Amino acid sequence: MTNPVPAAYKSAVPYLNVHDARAALDFYRAAFGAEVSVEIPRQGGKVAHAELRIGEAVFMLRDEYPEYRFRSPRTVGGTPVNLLVFVPDVESFAQRAVAAGARVIRPVAMQFHGDLQVELEDPFGHSWFFTTRVADMDERELREAASAVDL
Repeated sequence: MTNPVPAAYKSAVPYLNVHDARAALDFYRAAFGAEVSVEIPRQGGKVAHAELRIGEAVFMLRDEYPEYRFRSPRTVGGTPVNLLVFVPDVESFAQRAVAAGARVIRPVAMQFHGDLQVELEDPFGHSWFFTTRVADMDERELREAASAVDL
């Protein structure tokens, strides 16, 4: 029997629209170490659908198609969404991503919630937080730490 909710898709799966999917696939492989599991071409050299994984995080992407209202951050003038992925070593991860063309929005720094984190923007306008957990905190500790920070 077919599983109605595939094991790889038990949580929300971001689906990125980009202005150049072929270049995006190359960038995500080089910068984020992404593994591409599916790539479906479309006429005109475009990518209709691709599935990628960074560690255990799954995401999908495609070229923008204005006729379907699939617009990239470049077309709409930015993105209202930040993607967050936990990685084992955020510092080396960020170095590799920057060397491949990612732009640092906020450098690697310890956050009040117990994570070492960097915010990067990829060349396609998407905002990424990459994070390494340094300290586990319960809800009380998180509330106390947050109240001490100007959010």
